[in-house]
Amino acid sequence: MTNDLLATLIPYALNWAGMLLRWLHVIAAIAWIGASFYFVWLDNSLEPPKDPDTRAKGVDGELWAVHGGGFYNPQKYLVAPGTLPQHLHWFYWESYATWLSGFALLSVLYLYNAGIFLVDPQVYAWPSPALAGFAAIGFLVIGWFVYDAICRFLGQGQKGDRNVGLLVAVYVVMAAWLACHLFAGRAAFLLTGAMLATMMSANVLFWIIPGQRRVVAAMRAGQPPNPLDGKRGKQRSVHNTYFTLPVVFAMLSNHDSFVYDAPNNWLVLVLMMLAGALIRQFFVLKHKGAWKWRYWVVAAAIILAVAVALGPRPQPAPASSKPVTFAQVQRIVAERCLMCHAGAAASKGVRLDSAQAIVSHARDIDRQVVVTRAMPLNNATRITDAERAEIAQWVKQGAKP
Repeated sequence: MTNDLLATLIPYALNWAGMLLRWLHVIAAIAWIGASFYFVWLDNSLEPPKDPDTRAKGVDGELWAVHGGGFYNPQKYLVAPGTLPQHLHWFYWESYATWLSGFALLSVLYLYNAGIFLVDPQVYAWPSPALAGFAAIGFLVIGWFVYDAICRFLGQGQKGDRNVGLLVAVYVVMAAWLACHLFAGRAAFLLTGAMLATMMSANVLFWIIPGQRRVVAAMRAGQPPNPLDGKRGKQRSVHNTYFTLPVVFAMLSNHDSFVYDAPNNWLVLVLMMLAGALIRQFFVLKHKGAWKWRYWVVAAAIILAVAVALGPRPQPAPASSKPVTFAQVQRIVAERCLMCHAGAAASKGVRLDSAQAIVSHARDIDRQVVVTRAMPLNNATRITDAERAEIAQWVKQGAKP
């Protein structure tokens, strides 16, 4: 196999790996978030059973529902039924599959290409891309240990939940600020979301499922279960509920450079995650029958304020009033864009290595380079504002060859 063929096949294979892993990640996340949202809704929608026989069996709450042409009657026991069934369905593979596929995707897209996706010298000049990659992994690991320590040592007592909530919020703000000052904006948003997602999945792995297994084992052995297992599992489950929408925003934000490349992008990230948590709080209370619209109002106000603050600004005009020629634009593209957009292995299949290709992609170039300033990624090729303005002027002139 020739080196040229290998150089073409590797990026192609990585593109397929990225697409398939993203697909798997989204499928697993839908299953996990869907199950989580359903059980939060179910827990808050149960009503005390009216049938004396049902209450006598130990049922603390039940719900009648209709879906898909059938009727369902889920019941929640105060402790457990008198005879514990041998077969129990455990909800944990959704969590593990989501985290594992997400980390694999992070590895293929960001860690493998750390020099492009993680490092932005204008943000922080890492000595090497490898060190940036190790730091990204450490960011996830340290985040879990700090969060877990807060829950372990400060989550007890009457004000334990409030103290944990405040301290975790403070830590997330600090982590977002640090990530946005160490990594490229796109990666910083993703890593902050991945840190929260790591906390969520680790909660399931280290606390929720082990606690449930100890409860089941104790009951099968005819022993009273430790109430701390239920309490701690419930605490971590509640945390996961409020982490969900902030994580989803952080993961989706990598498609919108105007967000992660904004000035004070860490503050943008924090405010948008706060809006997500407030929206989730509205739905949690709604399930309990309380329509607290103020959470929606505050969340909408935050989002509107961020949108206004990030509004487009007038682009600088070219230094010269002379028309911009195609030759000028082709030179800019050759110097700033062909590193990723040339040959059969061109990024996203967008080739700009011919005059015809540049003209046909003129509007896309204008949107990516001038309007959103998303490209070049992390401005790795050091395109200048004057060059962006020349491209804008050429497009306004009709983008003629």
